[in-house]
Amino acid sequence: MLKRLQAARQTLAELTRTNYGTFRGWVRHLLGQVELVTGRVDPWVALEPATVHRLVFVCLGNINRSAFAEGVARAQGGKVCSLGLATTTGAPAFELALQTAPRFGIDLGRHAATDIGDYQYREGDLLLVMEIRHARQLLARGIPMRAIALLGAWATPKRIHLHDPHTLSERYFYTCFTLIHVAVINLLAELRQAGSPCVQP
Repeated sequence: MLKRLQAARQTLAELTRTNYGTFRGWVRHLLGQVELVTGRVDPWVALEPATVHRLVFVCLGNINRSAFAEGVARAQGGKVCSLGLATTTGAPAFELALQTAPRFGIDLGRHAATDIGDYQYREGDLLLVMEIRHARQLLARGIPMRAIALLGAWATPKRIHLHDPHTLSERYFYTCFTLIHVAVINLLAELRQAGSPCVQP
């Protein structure tokens, strides 16, 4: 019986690491889904395509999630850039990001991070964040609520919290990048169909 319990615990731990990165990532995922269901993030899951002139992908370091999202969107014909809320401008993509991105046809070899301190907001920017707390940080910096959206709202299934894969397993890197890839493609398809100026017809 004890062996079965230990095996079940190990299986659960591995599933958590593969699908959510860490136990904390799983908890934040659940909390994010609750905020989605209760409507608390409604302002950050809706678009006005005609007002979107550029997509700006945002995460913490701009060396994994937002770097990859930028690469996918650029490959889809989007007008795009990316930035980090706490990074060093010029930093390269993380090693596992460099290794994982080509599985989706994306090359991050020339990526260079941009710190938010070196970013200038302009009307028509849509800042796409990976986590609810990122959206709140942008609000605190004076970015208009209408200019912020949660990228995971376009994932299939919706994943409001896209947990940071930095230093985590190769399996979770692939999971995270899969969700981002799908979300970006869905988002660009919606914007293109609506005739948004941020994407080529």
